[in-house]
Amino acid sequence: MPARSAVSKELAKLLGVLSHPHRIRIIEELRDNERDVNSLQGLLGVAHSGVSQHLAILRSHRLVAERREGRHVFYHLSQPKLAGWLLDALQFLEISRTEAEEFRAALEETRSLWGEPVEQKN
Repeated sequence: MPARSAVSKELAKLLGVLSHPHRIRIIEELRDNERDVNSLQGLLGVAHSGVSQHLAILRSHRLVAERREGRHVFYHLSQPKLAGWLLDALQFLEISRTEAEEFRAALEETRSLWGEPVEQKN
């Protein structure tokens, strides 16, 4: 398999793992602190089992690692730069939002130029 194809395939897998809002939130919540499932549950407002499932996916792709302390399991980012990468990605949302606002303004301008439909009297 050519190098670019292999890299593209792996990058697509990574983006697939990141394609769920709760997993993105987990990564952001782990940006500066390690946390256990209960604290993540409280922060995300998601069921304990849901948080555990998302953590399992992140662990299986080596994005999150765990540390055990007795019966407690604490999670942290195995690649902390990932949180910064997600923060950098916000600029693309800003561009999209600006374009959407410009389009919305264009719609309003067109409505006013075209005028409201006149009701016909019977």
